[in-house]
Amino acid sequence: MKSIRFSHALFFFLAAVLLGALALNLPLSRAAEEKTAAPAKAALTVSAVQASSAEWPQYIAASGSIAAWHEALVGSEAGGLRLTEVRVNVGDHVRKGQELARLQSETVGAEREQTRASIAEAEAASAEAQANANRARQIEASGALSAQQIAQYLTAELTARARVDVLKARLKADDLRLAQTRILAPDDGTISARAATLGAVVQPGQELFRLIRRDRLEWRAEMPAVDLARIRPGLVVSITTAGKGKVAGRVRMVGPTLDPQTRSGLVYVDLDNKGGSASAGMFASGEIEVSRGKVLTLPQSAVLLRDGFSYVFRIGPDNRVIQTKVSVGQRSGDLLAITGGLEPGVAVASNGVGFLADGDLVRVLAAPAK
Repeated sequence: MKSIRFSHALFFFLAAVLLGALALNLPLSRAAEEKTAAPAKAALTVSAVQASSAEWPQYIAASGSIAAWHEALVGSEAGGLRLTEVRVNVGDHVRKGQELARLQSETVGAEREQTRASIAEAEAASAEAQANANRARQIEASGALSAQQIAQYLTAELTARARVDVLKARLKADDLRLAQTRILAPDDGTISARAATLGAVVQPGQELFRLIRRDRLEWRAEMPAVDLARIRPGLVVSITTAGKGKVAGRVRMVGPTLDPQTRSGLVYVDLDNKGGSASAGMFASGEIEVSRGKVLTLPQSAVLLRDGFSYVFRIGPDNRVIQTKVSVGQRSGDLLAITGGLEPGVAVASNGVGFLADGDLVRVLAAPAK
């Protein structure tokens, strides 16, 4: 009887243990099943964009100084004269032949009048000598005068005529010296420097003004020999000046020599400076358009710069991103040229790339209807 009761008690104990175990295991199994069945959560919501083909100009970047195309030095040809008038200043635009300054002319004018009086005197003496020579020729055959006297009259005639010619030449020199008291502009342009001081006594060849001829400026771009080989006259150039905007230009010539130290050369670019954005002496950077070609482009927001390299995140069929290294070229607005690492038509994330990692699951927004 006792054995039967012990068997019943053991049975109920084992049944209770089994039911408890089942009760404990059921929630765990359901939680595991629910966890397995729940979908993965997207790391980020992104928009997709595809690399598109576009025809872009190919540029060579360079930098250099802006200088005057030609700079004329305006000086004094006459010496020992005092400056009595200075009519222009730095920045003034002048025309060819315009008077820039004037030297004292009274002394030169007096010398000229003296020369003219000497000419009148010499012409009178020449007329007398000519009359004497004509009479000597008329009576030469009669023997009234000796051959020596006749020769003297003829020689006096030639001497008097020569003196008149000498004085006339001196008068021309005086006229020229008088004209040199007016300092004139040799060409159209703008005064870039002035050394003329009112009241100063100038010397021959002394610089008084500098003139930018015809207001023409040029950009002297420095670039290595490998780039110089691609440059030819007539190419279009865009130059960015310091805080003053852009200036258009065209290549005039490529320098014939290279610097033996740097192995670089100069490209001379004529500037269209109608707006006055460029000034001589400025340092500027620019781009020379050498050709046009097809390139793949992506928005700048789709390219991530990380550890010195450029990456995009391709969107896979399962909406997981694949970090892909690419090569980038020039920039135009908010677009970048992709030169390698990506094929046309591949969808990539166009936003939030700085928060993505390789293999992240993303939610892709549908493209807006056009």
